[in-house]
Amino acid sequence: MKLSTRELVTIAVFGTLWGIVEISLGTVLKSLNVPLSGVILAAIGLTVALVGRLFVPRRGATLFIGIIAMILKLFSLGGVIIGPMVGIFTEALVAELVLSLGGRPRRWLFVIAGAFGVLWTLLQPFVTGPLLFGRSLFVVWLDLVDMGSRFLGVSSSVVLWGVLALVAVYLLIGGLAGWLSWDVGRHLQARLGKSSNSGLKRGLNV
Repeated sequence: MKLSTRELVTIAVFGTLWGIVEISLGTVLKSLNVPLSGVILAAIGLTVALVGRLFVPRRGATLFIGIIAMILKLFSLGGVIIGPMVGIFTEALVAELVLSLGGRPRRWLFVIAGAFGVLWTLLQPFVTGPLLFGRSLFVVWLDLVDMGSRFLGVSSSVVLWGVLALVAVYLLIGGLAGWLSWDVGRHLQARLGKSSNSGLKRGLNV
C-alpha cells in the first residue's frame, strides 16, 4: 500500500490526537480511579481513529493511527504502560480488520469496528495477564466476575449475568463511538470541503 504525503500527514495527525488523549486524559482518569476508565479511553481513541479512516479510506490507515498513538503512549507519566500500549495497538488492529473485511467505509462497519474494538478492553486481561504479568486465567476470570457483580450491584454468585451485562455495556459504548465517529467525520469533511471551495472561489476572484 502506497500512501501519498497528504495521507501520511493525516494519519500522523489523528494518531497524535489519539496519543494525546491517552497521555493526558488517561493519566487523569487513572489518578482519579474512575470506573471503566479503559472503556472511556478506548471509545474516545477509536472515535479519533475511525474519523481518521474517513479522511484516509485506505486499508491499514486505522492500524497506523493506532501505532502512532501506541508509540506516543511511551511518554505517559508513571505506572506500567505495556498493557495500555498493547491495548491501543490491538484496539486499532481489531477495528482495522473489521473495516478491511467489510470493504468501503459505511456507518454499520464503523459501529461494528467501534463495538469490537472497545470489547477488546474487556478481553485483553485474558491475554496480557498470563503473558506479561504472570497471572493465571482463573485469577483474571475472578477479577472479571468481581467487576461484573460490582457493576450490577449483585452477588458474585450471579456470574453469568454480571459478565453478560459487562459485555453488553462494552459493545454498546463501542457501537456508539463508531456511530458518532461516522457523523463527526462526515461533518468535518463537509466543513473542510466548503472551506476549500470558498478559498478556491476567492482565489479565482482575485
